[in-house]
Amino acid sequence: MIDVQTIAAIIFLIFLLIFILAKRKQMQTQKILSPFIYFLMYKTKLGLRFMDNFSKKFRKPLTFIGYIGIFACFLGMALISYALVQNIYALFTKPEATSGVGLVLPFKAKGVFFVPFFYWIISIFIIALVHEFSHGIIARTHNLKIKSSGFAFLGILIPIIPAAFVEPDEKELKKRPYRQQLSIFAAGPFSNIALAFLIILLSSLLIAPVANAIIEFNGVKVTGFVKHDKSYPAELAGIKPGEIVTEINGIKVGSLENFSSILQSRPPGSVVDIKTNSSAYSMTLAENPENKNSSYLGVYVEQSMQVKESIKEDYGRFLPLALVWVAGLLRILVILNLGIGLFNLVPIGPLDGGRMLQLVLHRLFDKEKGDRIWKYIGVFFLTLVFVNIAFSFIR
Repeated sequence: MIDVQTIAAIIFLIFLLIFILAKRKQMQTQKILSPFIYFLMYKTKLGLRFMDNFSKKFRKPLTFIGYIGIFACFLGMALISYALVQNIYALFTKPEATSGVGLVLPFKAKGVFFVPFFYWIISIFIIALVHEFSHGIIARTHNLKIKSSGFAFLGILIPIIPAAFVEPDEKELKKRPYRQQLSIFAAGPFSNIALAFLIILLSSLLIAPVANAIIEFNGVKVTGFVKHDKSYPAELAGIKPGEIVTEINGIKVGSLENFSSILQSRPPGSVVDIKTNSSAYSMTLAENPENKNSSYLGVYVEQSMQVKESIKEDYGRFLPLALVWVAGLLRILVILNLGIGLFNLVPIGPLDGGRMLQLVLHRLFDKEKGDRIWKYIGVFFLTLVFVNIAFSFIR
């Protein structure tokens, strides 16, 4: 049976396609790997006055923050570049390794990082708004004209992911000092990463104490199986994704740490009885591919939790569940802001990181040689990204 989230996602996609068809004459296309990957842009004037007023009111602190963003983003570029190379190495050398890059969609499918639709649409809206308005605000801080703002749609064969954009005067931008250009390019990803850390801080001070008071751990949820040239104990025993492990050999499993410690106390080859929320299984622990002295089930798991019964009795079901829902949204916002912010720093052509690197190469070399090196680097990292995505669909 199709759940409410999936129905909402399908309805949204239909309305998105209707909107694009209705406005097709006003849409501009930016090709990436046409006809497979492209951007559709619908230009408006939304938010331009706000950018002007905000940048005028806080010009000095915004200028300073913009320059801090340059340093932070080059650091992030080095981090994400190293992570991509390391992940490719792991994918080819470790059977249990998972792809570090994937599509974020509100549909459950192989190779997709699934986010429930309402979390997904709210997160995409906030991330795009913060990212693009930050570009625009820093541009106006340096008195650079913003020609338009608007909605964008990432197409992977069909338009599926909504986004936003701010369009500065590119000719004028290229005439500005390198430091100003870098701060404008860095503003978007830096704001996303900063927002993630701000949410973490606020959550630890406000949300975490409330969550700890109303939530209890009730086991670990099986989300998938490690795929290689053989199947591992959990899959062979018949455990299904979505089941919650509640006991191992009669010992109650609460947290992920408890789950791991119980398993690691048994050597490979040991027979364990595992109870879930729906069934019971007996299996022989395998050897960990990375450590033959460590036991292995071959599963991916995440923490499972529920609202305490005492809280339900005192406050009813709605309020506690609403707080849990908000906590879940904040967790997704942290993950996606960090992920999308860092991904925008990958040194690939149209991304912010690619444009920042191009400026540096122009400064270090002449423009022609700098662009040639920039293209080689871009192709290299674009290949790494596509290999990562391909692995997410085949493993």
